[in-house]
This record gives sequence, structure tokens and C-alpha cells, in this order.
Amino acid sequence: MLDGSGSLATSILFAAVVVILGWGYNRAKTFGRLGILAWLQSVVLMSPWLLFFGLFSLGIFLNLVSILFLLLVSVAVYIWLGKQLREAGQDALLQEKAAARIKQQAEAESSPTEAEDELQQSEVIEASPIPDEDLATLRGIFGIDTFFATETIPYQDGAIFKGNLRGEPEVTYSKMSEKLEQAFDDKYRLFLVESPESRPVVVILPKTNDPQTTTLPQKNLALVLLVGTILTSLEAASVLQGFDLFNDLSRYGEALPISLGLWLILLAHEIGHRVFANRYQIRLSIPFFLPTWQIGSFGAITRFESLLPNRTALFDIALAGPAAGGIISLLLLVSGLVLSHPGSMFQLPTEFFRASVLVGTLAKVILGSAIETSVVDIHPLVVIGWLGLLINALNLLPAGKLDGGRIVHAIYGRKTARRSTLATLIILGIVSLFNPANPIPLYWAVLILFLQRDLERPVQNELTEPDDSRAAWGLLSLFLMLATLIPLSSSLAGRIGLGS
Repeated sequence: MLDGSGSLATSILFAAVVVILGWGYNRAKTFGRLGILAWLQSVVLMSPWLLFFGLFSLGIFLNLVSILFLLLVSVAVYIWLGKQLREAGQDALLQEKAAARIKQQAEAESSPTEAEDELQQSEVIEASPIPDEDLATLRGIFGIDTFFATETIPYQDGAIFKGNLRGEPEVTYSKMSEKLEQAFDDKYRLFLVESPESRPVVVILPKTNDPQTTTLPQKNLALVLLVGTILTSLEAASVLQGFDLFNDLSRYGEALPISLGLWLILLAHEIGHRVFANRYQIRLSIPFFLPTWQIGSFGAITRFESLLPNRTALFDIALAGPAAGGIISLLLLVSGLVLSHPGSMFQLPTEFFRASVLVGTLAKVILGSAIETSVVDIHPLVVIGWLGLLINALNLLPAGKLDGGRIVHAIYGRKTARRSTLATLIILGIVSLFNPANPIPLYWAVLILFLQRDLERPVQNELTEPDDSRAAWGLLSLFLMLATLIPLSSSLAGRIGLGS
């Protein structure tokens, strides 16, 4: 995606990783032993890649067997740490339950009448779009052991209830949702979110505010984009083979294999999303594919047509797509490099491999001295795998409603997701200014700015974070995104013999 104009690009990658891990450690240590164990899981997942890239920058190349060994050791240590984390979590849970039981006993000793008087004195009720009789029933879902409501504020077609959270967010949300369903069936939706003042609040909205399903005009647009993406993928495949398909349509058969390989990756990405969406009973819209002449397609925009129950569901659905597409792309890339030999179908300049730290290092490790020439013969699977990695990495940019933005939202919350969106737009803008010959950064900046910059609507339980294992996998995915998009610097590429 980005060229080698920055001589310190590789250093920036490692600096970013150090900052992420350092920030993660500061955040984790506030949670004691549980937090440190979770942080170590993140380090363990990243360590094989950090070691691989670090040795590579020093001119030491690990072979595939060594890389696989590092990955296996990493997974083994990750599983062991997970076991330690679960044991520590059980101890913490027992202590927490004991503290909660003591608290409940102390609250039970207070007079219910006194609590009701306190509620009446502190509650401020303004005119609400919710009918008064419904509003009175809604107040009944709160309690001193879940959420102690002190103020009611009109909001859209519903209301915001301010107050004090008296229990664990997940348990509290479950209890209040159950009471809400018993009282109103499917009429209202309950959201447990954080206010701008960083205080837990409850938002009640009618069912009519649920995400809307795809309309007929939108479906027609999706069909047009699908046809356009098929054409651009065929055109991109033909250009890679040295001819223009639109000038000679009879040669479509030559472009078809590469185009089908690209579509395999795109479909794997979408299937990954939908498998996990079905697991959480979440409806997804039909995909709106993004055609492009440069690489055939930039993936697809897929909307949620259901409310998400929690941030864990958001994380799993968001990560599943790029994980499925990325794994297949990486397997195709490695297989293509292994199968490459003098006389392979494609002859590419070695500058092709300088465009990505990940692709360049894998090419050097597998192809060895063959990559030191100005032109190298490669198998078609290399091109397909590289394009697939690029597509999935672009979708992992931490911005708005992109998969990467959803992952950051799920792990770190909405405030951090807003900041990462702004930072991504600024970086893409800077890259576009300094590299006008490459239109992809500008394209994505415009796409995010006009179509994807807003975050997903809050999930129903916005307060409960995903577990630490998911946070570790999220960090790894963002790290591999950077390794795919950041280029090798010219000095490093020359030092390791990448090109003549």
C-alpha cells in the first residue's frame, strides 16, 4: 500500500508495538495479577513475530521450520498462561462474591421505606416521549441491588436514567433486561452505557429505533457494486498478466484463475463474519463490495441489522472476517513462494516485495538469494495471497465502522475508537500528500471520511469488556495489519539483499 519513502518505516513499526505493549502494561497492572497475566498473553502472541522481524532486520533469516517452531511454542505458552489466568480468575471471583454477599447483607438491614424515600427525593422527572404509565413500569426494573435510578432525562424516543450501578455490569444488565422483557415483551430495548461524564447510565428506547433492514434500492446498489467488482477483479488480473481485458474480451479465461483466487479470499472474509454473526443470532446486511481498478476490490461494507448484545459479540464478528481472509491469504502467499522457481508465470521487480515488511521478510526467508536480483520469477499464488493480505489489512485499519475500528471499539471502548479514527485519517492524509503517485491511501481516507467514520451504535451492554484473550488476539491482528501495510525501508532492503 505505502511505498518506501520513509527510511524509518520498520523502526516506526517496532516503536508502535512498544508503545502498544507499554500502554497495555500500564492499563493491565491496575488489575493486579489478572491484568499482568492477560498482558503477558499479548506479549506471547506477538513475540514470534517480533523475534522474526527483529532478527530479519539484523540480517539473520529464520527458515520456515524455525518460524513454525516459534509459533507452536508461542501457542503452548499462551495456553499455559490462559490456564493460570482462569485459576486466578476463579480465586478473584470467589473473593468478589464474598464481598458482594456482605454488601447485600448490609443493604438488607436498611429500611426499604428509607430507600424509597431517598429515590423519591433524588429523582428528577422531565417530560418524556415514553407514556407515563410505561415510564412508571420502567422504573420498576431498577433496584438497590442492580441500578439505583436518580434522574430521568428524555432522549430521542425514549429516556436516559442516571443513577448508581450497584452490581457487576453483566449481571445487572441481565437482571434488568429480563424484567423489561417480562413487563413489555418486545416493545423496548435496554442499553447499559457510559455517559460523557464516565458514569454508568441506562438508556431505554422503543423497538422502532432498532437498525433498519436493507431496502430494495440498497439491494440494487449492492448488485451493481457486485457486478462492478467482478469486472474490476478480472481487469486487475488481466493487467497483472500484461494485457487489457476490455481491449480483448476473448482472453477472459486467462484472467479468470487469479480473479477466482481473489474472490475466494473475499468470500472467506464475508463467511467469517456471518458464521460468528449466526452464533450470536445477529443479522448482517448483504455485502456492498468496493470495486477498484488497482487490485480488483477493497473488500465490502457490511452493516449490522440487529442490536449487538455486548462488546464481545462485536469483537468476535469483526475479527472473524479478516482472520478467515487473512489466514487463507497467508497460506496462498507462502505456498506460492514455495512453488516459485525460475520460469514461473510471473516476473516481478523485487521492489514489489519492498512494499510490505511482512511480505518482504517472508519472500527473503523462502526465496533466499533468488530475491537478490532485480526481477524474480514467482508463482501466481504469490500475487493472489499478497492482494488478499492487502485487502484484509486495509479493512483492519482502526477507524470507524471498518473491522479494525470495530475491534478497537470492542476492546478499548468508544472514546479510544474515536481517537484512533481521527489518527488513522490524519496518517492517511499525510501519506497521500507525500506519496501522490499511490492513490490507495487517499481513496481510503475519503472512504472512511464519508462512509465509515462514525462508530457502530452502542451495544446493549457497553460496560462489560471482552476477556483478555480476545484483547490479545486483537492486538496481534492490529500488529500484523501494520506489518502488512508498512514498507521496508530502502536501507534495510539493501542491507538484507532484497533486490539488486
